[in-house]
Amino acid sequence: MELEVRHLRALCAIADAGSLHKAARCLGMTQPSLTTQLQRIEHALGGALFTRDRTGCRPTPLGRTVLGRARPLVAQMALLVTETRAASHADGARLRIGSTASRALAGWLRRLRQRLPGTEATLHMDVSANALLQAVAAGQLDVAFVHEVEGFPLRVPYGLVGRVLVAREPQFVSMARDHPAAAAPVVDLADLAEDRWIVDPTVDGEWDGLRRVLGAAGIDPPLLHADYHTAASLIVVGEAVAPCQPTSGPRDDMAIRPLRDDPLAVRLLLYHRPPGDAERPLYDTAYAELAAAYREAALRTTAYRQWLRRHGSPLLPAG
Repeated sequence: MELEVRHLRALCAIADAGSLHKAARCLGMTQPSLTTQLQRIEHALGGALFTRDRTGCRPTPLGRTVLGRARPLVAQMALLVTETRAASHADGARLRIGSTASRALAGWLRRLRQRLPGTEATLHMDVSANALLQAVAAGQLDVAFVHEVEGFPLRVPYGLVGRVLVAREPQFVSMARDHPAAAAPVVDLADLAEDRWIVDPTVDGEWDGLRRVLGAAGIDPPLLHADYHTAASLIVVGEAVAPCQPTSGPRDDMAIRPLRDDPLAVRLLLYHRPPGDAERPLYDTAYAELAAAYREAALRTTAYRQWLRRHGSPLLPAG
């Protein structure tokens, strides 16, 4: 078997994801198919590239050597694809956007349509920031707007360029409107010690980040796994509480409050590949309009606007 770029991309995905299951999801293939492909690659190279156990996959010394050569090749191939596609679409520019959930998205797309009337902007949503970064590295997306849970860094593929939009965005908590803690403007974690917490385990870092914060506060409540829609239905009837973005809009059936001392936080970033002369103005515009859209979303939300005022508005970019 001769090695191809897709084989090198698979090796990089396994190393970045830390497991065959997660890497297969990022690559859009089944785990058995990826396992078979890895076995063939290892056979072709004459040695094991990863050690595999219950905790995941780790590169062997041979694997680290191969990855050191593979990553630059994968990055260069992605750049070649990007530049070729840009040339072939010179008469009809496009911007392929990937994003995790954010209240700033609608305003961002509106602003891009107004600022770049000749550019077709498409949107791909995914709860996994790491999957979006893999898609950018593979040339499937141009930019990815993602969040990184504090204490749990994202696995950024080699060669991607990241711009920080917000260095530390506090995470608020959502609860039923009649929850006793909702009577206060700021909630202590201790006031939620008897509640069940609910998170989406497919959101990179969210589960681990919440466990770390609750453990540090000496709280060990029941933790539930569910997607956002299921979580909302449980929250409004008082069955659970959950972390939420501070830009989350007000609801008649739900209370959203900041946590005292802001123990939960994320970093907001925009990633793209290294820009050529043709892409640099497009990426600069995308970042500037995202910053403006985020500012709009933040200032629309009373609780977050008050939080920003108390903290001197350090989170809002000036540009």
